[in-house]
Amino acid sequence: MGKRIWSTIISSAIIIGVGAGGVFWIHSYTADQLQAEPRLAVVNAKETETAASKPSSKTVVKKTRKQIIEESQKKVVTIESSSGLGSGFLYNDQGDVVTNAHVVEGSKEVTIRTLNHEEYKGTVIGVGEETDIAVVRVPDLKKVKPLAIAKSKAETGDEILALGSPLGFENTVTTGIISGVGRSFEIAPYIYSNLYQISAPITHGNSGGPLINAETGEVLGINSAVVEQEGGIGFSIPITSVLRQVQAWSKKPSSTSAVQTAGGNGSGSISASAKAEGVVTEFYNNLNLSDYVTAYALLGSEWQSGTSYAKFREGYLNTSYVTIGEVSSIDKGNDGMEVTAVITADERRDGEYVTTKYRVTYQVASENGQLKILHGKGKKIT
Repeated sequence: MGKRIWSTIISSAIIIGVGAGGVFWIHSYTADQLQAEPRLAVVNAKETETAASKPSSKTVVKKTRKQIIEESQKKVVTIESSSGLGSGFLYNDQGDVVTNAHVVEGSKEVTIRTLNHEEYKGTVIGVGEETDIAVVRVPDLKKVKPLAIAKSKAETGDEILALGSPLGFENTVTTGIISGVGRSFEIAPYIYSNLYQISAPITHGNSGGPLINAETGEVLGINSAVVEQEGGIGFSIPITSVLRQVQAWSKKPSSTSAVQTAGGNGSGSISASAKAEGVVTEFYNNLNLSDYVTAYALLGSEWQSGTSYAKFREGYLNTSYVTIGEVSSIDKGNDGMEVTAVITADERRDGEYVTTKYRVTYQVASENGQLKILHGKGKKIT
C-alpha cells in the first residue's frame, strides 16, 4: 500500500484498550510504523476560541473550542464489555454507537455509560473481522442528536480533539494535530490501512472514541491504536473509509455479531470467500473516495508492473461513482479466489455523465502475506 519502511525497528505496538482481551502486542516489525507511545494527558479543557470568520450575507455562528468539547462529550460514551473498558460515540439518531471491534470482542451485550453517568444496555449489531470497527445499538439513546460526520478526509496539520476514557478516566479530551496520513500496519487479527497519525495523546481506554475536527466539531476518525515506546503518537481510522460498512450494519443488523478471538479462529472467523470479496469491495470504495493510492495498492505486483500509478489514476478520473453488487466468489485452489460482481459506473464522457454497467471478474490471492487483486477483466452489460 505504498508503504514506507522506517529506519527504526518498532519494539512494540498495541491496540488501545483496557483489559487483557483488548490489548495486542507486536514485536520487532516495520512498515508505516513510528516509534513512541502516547502519554496520558487528562483533560485540560482550556477555553480557546477559534478566530471568527469574516462576515458575509449569511450570519455564521462559529463555536469556540470549549463549546465544541462540551457538545461533543454529550455524545461520547464509555463501553464496558468482557474485554474491559473502551469508548464510543453516537453517529446516528437510532441510538447506534461506533467503536472498535476489539473493544467489544467476545461480547454480544455491553454496558454503555454516558457523560451523566447514566448506564444503558447495548447490543452489538455489527463487527469487523479484519477491520477494527463495530456498532452497538442502544435503544435508550434513540433520538439523541448524534455527532456530525465529516464528509471529507483530514489533512496533515489539521487541529484535532481526541475524546474517550483513557485508563478509565472518563470524559477526557486531548488536543493535537493530524501529524501524518496514509499509515498502514497489521495488529492481528486486524489490518489497519491509511490511518491518521495524530499527536493528541491517547492510550488504553481511548479505543473507539472519536477524533474530532477542532474547528468544526465533526468526527474525522475512530481512535484505535498506539505504538508503544517513549513519546506520544497514536493512530485513528478515517471515518470516511468505514462509514459505508457502519451504515450497512445499522440498516441491517448482523445476526452473527459475536467477535472472533485474537487468533481469528472459531465461529466468528471470516471465510476465504468473504475476505476475497471484501478486497474487491474495498477497491471500489477507495475509488469512490478518490483514494487512488490505496486502490492501486490492492493490485498485485504483476498488474502494477504493467500499469503505472499515474496511468491507473488517469483511467478513473472521469468516473464519479461506482456501485458494486451481485458479488460472489469461487475457490480456485492454488490460484486463489475468483470474484465476480456487477458494477454500475457513473462516467463523464464528452462533458456529460452516463451510467454504464459492467460484469467484472477478478483473481484474488495472497501475495507476500496480503490479499491482492492479481488479474481482472470486465465486460459491458447492454
